[in-house]
Amino acid sequence: MKSLSLLGSTGSIGVQVLEVVALFEDRFRIVGLSAGRNLPRLKEQILRFRPRVVSVASEKEAEALRKERFPGFPLEVLWGEEGHETVASLAEAEMVVSAMVGAVGLRPTVSAIQAGKTVALANKESLVIAGELIMDEVKRKGATLLPVDSEHSAVFQVLQGQPREALKKIILTASGGPFRDLPLEAMERISGAQALNHPRWKMGPKITVDSATLMNKGLEVMEARWLFDVDLDRIDIVIHPQSVVHSLVEFQDGSLLAQMGRPDMLIPIAYALSFPERLPLNPPSLDLTALKGLDFFKPDLTRFPCLKLALEAAKEGGSMPVVLNAANEEAVASFLAGLLPFTRMAEVIEETMNRHQTIRPRDLEEIQAVDAWARREARARITGLGETV
Repeated sequence: MKSLSLLGSTGSIGVQVLEVVALFEDRFRIVGLSAGRNLPRLKEQILRFRPRVVSVASEKEAEALRKERFPGFPLEVLWGEEGHETVASLAEAEMVVSAMVGAVGLRPTVSAIQAGKTVALANKESLVIAGELIMDEVKRKGATLLPVDSEHSAVFQVLQGQPREALKKIILTASGGPFRDLPLEAMERISGAQALNHPRWKMGPKITVDSATLMNKGLEVMEARWLFDVDLDRIDIVIHPQSVVHSLVEFQDGSLLAQMGRPDMLIPIAYALSFPERLPLNPPSLDLTALKGLDFFKPDLTRFPCLKLALEAAKEGGSMPVVLNAANEEAVASFLAGLLPFTRMAEVIEETMNRHQTIRPRDLEEIQAVDAWARREARARITGLGETV
């Protein structure tokens, strides 16, 4: 039986991880849960999976949780960044699932790596903002990273048993989100509810908005660059509205191998948890005869300026991806709060990037300092107050 710590247990990916665990209780047990502020959901998870340690966002949530009754087993309640790092490095956890959303997942992910854990990585932002440092630490500590994102899981699956030198190019697919055919003049009026109505995937709000702007695909390019140790010019993106081909790999002999399946996150999650085995999920089979066709086309960078900015940040490297990610998180939160128009998100990100002088961060402290600056600057752009740099 494999013991798991789960970071981000109340989010979309975390909930689906626990669905897999519940299906295979003879194979997995939960020893630690880390969450934010959704205490009702976390309480249900505690009662169902009986972890030894949990961590929540703040001392306020921790005190509230400590007042709850969990008869029959001892429970240690922690909070904040230190609490999340403790959950990530529990001695009894053989695998850590990093499913927090955003830069908040960086330090807990690094803590798991420093503890030499096998890390099932759904927190792409960690590699976006600290890819070089993280991969150096993976090698130094002998840790293992297994991708959970459907696109990177697809590439990982295709590469199994293939010689490294045979790889020519990685091709990441994107559904294009709900606005790929919307007239450009209508983009300004997009509401939060419209942006959250993804045509193919069920995801959390932040990732769903990122998918609507295609920022998510730009972040995934940076994630793939570090996960698979390939140059950026060997990673392509294609829009694939059917979301049946989850990504492809082109090999030196001209062969293209794809991983296909229904758009269901349980599949890549289960593969990461059980690797190198495959669990009998028994989902409905993909009916190839029912498909009307498989379409692929290039993304329109005019329609999706967030993708353009992400690719520019990836090429610039250094601290620029940190700025991109932080500004995007602030812009998405403001959009979802009704404080920022849909098209203004890209403008805020670009303005913030333009005010940054790139450095090469030497450690996590420098990365977090850049992150904090970018958030202040993005919020200033959002409120229109500006900030002197």
